[in-house]
Amino acid sequence: MCRGLELLPLTCLERAKELRALFGSLLQKSDHSLSEKSKRCDKLRLNENEPLKWKESFESLLSSQNGLCLFRAFLVSEFSEENIAFYLACDDYRATKPSKLAAKAKKIYEEFICSDAPREVNLDHVTKAITKTNMEQPSLSCFDQAQAKIYTLMEKDCYPRFLKSATYLELSKKTNMGKRT
Repeated sequence: MCRGLELLPLTCLERAKELRALFGSLLQKSDHSLSEKSKRCDKLRLNENEPLKWKESFESLLSSQNGLCLFRAFLVSEFSEENIAFYLACDDYRATKPSKLAAKAKKIYEEFICSDAPREVNLDHVTKAITKTNMEQPSLSCFDQAQAKIYTLMEKDCYPRFLKSATYLELSKKTNMGKRT
């Protein structure tokens, strides 16, 4: 197993396997009836219009559990999964109890931001410096600027590539075909 996949939470890996199985079956050229497809989609809670909504906005993609898992798998395939991992770690950080802020902030900083970070995200020098200063007295907002930069990077760079990926294009094509039948 590659290093990137073993770092994913087990639930996300399980979900990605389920989605891969579903998407794989949808992408195969077969004559499955619509009711068979619906049963598989219901089992995975994949609404037949869901993939089309992901194209509406990056926020729509991230707000969908299925979309997030598929996007994360896409980022793993592009060796840039650290971006979504950092983004989600920042969201999780905001729900941290005040007594644990410093320890959790340090962990996030060391994993994603410092220059020797094992999963270093692509941040400009100014944002890194601001975040480092914020680390002196961690607050719930100490990663806000860094998270916003990574969000913008994913939205402007990764998200358009995801929408052009073979997996997404085939899935949305099958979704469109399913609507016509």
